[in-house]
Amino acid sequence: MIGPRLGAHLSIAGGITRAIDRAEATGCEALQIFTKNSNQWRGRPLQEKDITEFRERVTRLNLPVVSHASYLINLAAPDQALRNKSVAALEDELARGDQLGLEGVVLHPGAYTTSTERDGIKRIAEGIATAQAHQAGTTLLLLEHTAGQGTMLGHRFEQLRAMLDLIDDTSRVAICLDTCHLVAAGYDIISENGYSKVFEEFDEILGFDQLKVFHLNDSKKPLGSRVDRHEEIGQGHLGAEPFGRLVRDERFQNVPMVLETPKANGGSRSSTIEADISDLKNLSLLRRLRDE
Repeated sequence: MIGPRLGAHLSIAGGITRAIDRAEATGCEALQIFTKNSNQWRGRPLQEKDITEFRERVTRLNLPVVSHASYLINLAAPDQALRNKSVAALEDELARGDQLGLEGVVLHPGAYTTSTERDGIKRIAEGIATAQAHQAGTTLLLLEHTAGQGTMLGHRFEQLRAMLDLIDDTSRVAICLDTCHLVAAGYDIISENGYSKVFEEFDEILGFDQLKVFHLNDSKKPLGSRVDRHEEIGQGHLGAEPFGRLVRDERFQNVPMVLETPKANGGSRSSTIEADISDLKNLSLLRRLRDE
C-alpha cells in the first residue's frame, strides 16, 4: 500500500471488539470509534477480557485506532458545574484511550456561549491541562478543527494555536482536521490554489508535525457556511478532486484518514458486523483516487 491509511468511524454496538470485526469486514486500514455511548458523560468500565482482545487484534492488524470523545463535553463552558463535568468526562475518555492503547482521543474544543472567545480559549487550555495531569498513559488528545457554528471554538487555525500556547506541556496534544469543517469554516481546499494556500497556512501556524488524523467528509453546505453537514465523498460541495489531492499528498502519507460520512445501515444503532455499503463505496472511491 502506498499512501495514507484509509478507514472509517465504526460502531461498537455489541461490544467494543465488534468494531474490529466491522473494520475487518470493511477493509479498514485505520479506525475511529466511540469507547462508550457518545451521549453519556461516563461509560461502563471496560472489561479486562475486552481490553486484552482489542489490543491484541489491533496489534496483529497493525491498525491505527482513535476514539471520538463525547459530544457533551464543553471545556469552554462558563458554567462551572458543566465545565467540571466536562473535565471529568475528558479524564474518563483519556483513561479509556490509555486502557485500549489508542493513538488519540478526538475532541471538539468547546463553545464559549455567553462569555468571550478569549475566555473560552483560556478555559479550554486549563481543562486540557487538568485532565492530562490526571492521565496515567500517553494517549494523545486530538483537538478537532471545527465548522464554526455558533460560538464553537477551533474553527480558525489561530484559535487552535492560542489553545496550544496556553498549555505548558503539549507533548500529548495534537490536531485533527476535518475536510467538511475546513470548507464550512471558510478554508478553500476545493480549488487547487486554495488547497495549497490553506495547508501553507496550517503549516505556518500549527505545523504538520501537529497533524495526527484526518476526518474525510464532503460537505452538504457551501464554502464559508459555518454549518456542519457531512456528505458522501464526491457528492457535496468539495467534489472528488480535493480528496484526490489529499490522499496523494506526500506530506500526509503517514496521517490516518477516516470517514465520518452518512451510513446506509443506521450507523451506531446497527448491531450487524457486515460492512456498511456507503463505507465500502466511499473507501473504494478514495482508494482509486489514492492509486491514480
